[in-house]
Amino acid sequence: MNAPLTLAAAVPTLPEPSVSAAAIPVPARSIIRFERVAKTFPARRSHAAVHALSDITLDVPEGAILGVIGRSGAGKSTLIRLVNGLEKPSGGRVLVDDVDIGALDEAALRKERRSIGMIFQHFNLLARRTAFDNVALPLEIAGVPRAEIKARVEPLLDLVGLSDKRDRYPAELSGGQKQRVGIARALATKPRVLLSDEATSALDPETTEQILALLRRVNAELNLTVLLITHEMAVIKAVADKVAVIDGGRIVEDGATYEVFARPRHPTTRSFLAALTAKSLPRRVAERLSGEPREGRDQAVLRIVFTGQHAQDPVLSRVSRLLSVDVNIIQAQVDEIAGTPFGVIVVSVPGDAPTVSAVINAVERLNLTAEVLGYV
Repeated sequence: MNAPLTLAAAVPTLPEPSVSAAAIPVPARSIIRFERVAKTFPARRSHAAVHALSDITLDVPEGAILGVIGRSGAGKSTLIRLVNGLEKPSGGRVLVDDVDIGALDEAALRKERRSIGMIFQHFNLLARRTAFDNVALPLEIAGVPRAEIKARVEPLLDLVGLSDKRDRYPAELSGGQKQRVGIARALATKPRVLLSDEATSALDPETTEQILALLRRVNAELNLTVLLITHEMAVIKAVADKVAVIDGGRIVEDGATYEVFARPRHPTTRSFLAALTAKSLPRRVAERLSGEPREGRDQAVLRIVFTGQHAQDPVLSRVSRLLSVDVNIIQAQVDEIAGTPFGVIVVSVPGDAPTVSAVINAVERLNLTAEVLGYV
């Protein structure tokens, strides 16, 4: 049997977070609230009615970044369109700063939208307007004097790092620069809320990282509440304080991002996290990974999540000794989620069902979480 390995030897030691009673923050008020919201699109010709959302109850605290993640068709886009009134709920209420968006008439809705910024997946810039003029557009529509427009737009271009591109047209900008223009435009009316509709899905990984860093900066410096939708768990990990998982038009899990990553409860959440881990697996393992045990695939690949307080526990040594099984480390990494240390270790163990079940039970008795990623 392989020599027992301790978790402390496999990964760097994590600092234990310390929180005094006096440091516990007072809960922030909710600036966006979904109260038992439903949305049904009526039947049309040969198409049956579509129940896009059902019984959605969700709060977005003021100043937070909340990410809503789900697969295509889960209801993400419908959810975010209810916030700015592009869609009206079939049932329930959507409140933004205590204003019932669905109850507003068109004139009141136009006024309210000035406090709700929106950034889009495909930028939605006007090709014949410069970066400056694209950012200025919502202010022009609102009737803001030209002198005031200039005083507001120039600092925004500086904030997003595009002061030197103010006179460039969209065709002269990269994808990341176009999205920066889109963010500046969304901030032009000094909104309280910023909505992000798959804002990074059309960008390469490096540019995505830059845009997410910009969103974090905007959130921190302007105390702006951000609601973003995505299908990428990596985006949630990088930027969100809180996360809600939507599946089949329902919120199936929500909470602090760190807690959801560390202890996912719903199968949909687990599948997203498994996919995130699989992307970082060594190529030789990822290429061989199968969802079901097959002949010749006698090793199960497990993902174990641990936190700072457990970083020095000899978890693998205990499991190996207790069950008399070989536990081989494939990968170990330490990251931060919402500023809190977070670690993942991927191991392989004999793939027969009794052994896999016994290992998972042993790990969970140590207050950690474990799940099967597949078989090799």
